[in-house]
Amino acid sequence: MKRVHIKIKGTVQGIFFRKFIKDNADKLNLKGWVKNIKNYVEAVFEGSTSNVHKMLILCKTGPEGANITSLNIKEESIKDEKSFQILR
Repeated sequence: MKRVHIKIKGTVQGIFFRKFIKDNADKLNLKGWVKNIKNYVEAVFEGSTSNVHKMLILCKTGPEGANITSLNIKEESIKDEKSFQILR
C-alpha cells in the first residue's frame, strides 16, 4: 500500500481535471481526494503501489486540454481513506 499527496500545476482548471482524476481513481480502486486550489489541483491517492504509480502517470498528461507544467509528489503515511471524493 502507498499514499501520495500531489500538486499539479499548469492548465488544470476549467477542463474537468478533477472529474478526470476521480474517474481514473475509481477505475484503479484508489481512495483519497482531489480539489482545486487557486492555480493548481491538489490530490491524495491511497492504494496499491502499482495503481498509485499508474495514477501518477495519468496525472502527468491529464485530460484533453491539460498542459501540466509541474507535478510535486510527496509520500505520506497511510491514513486509510474510505473512498475517493472531489472536495470543493
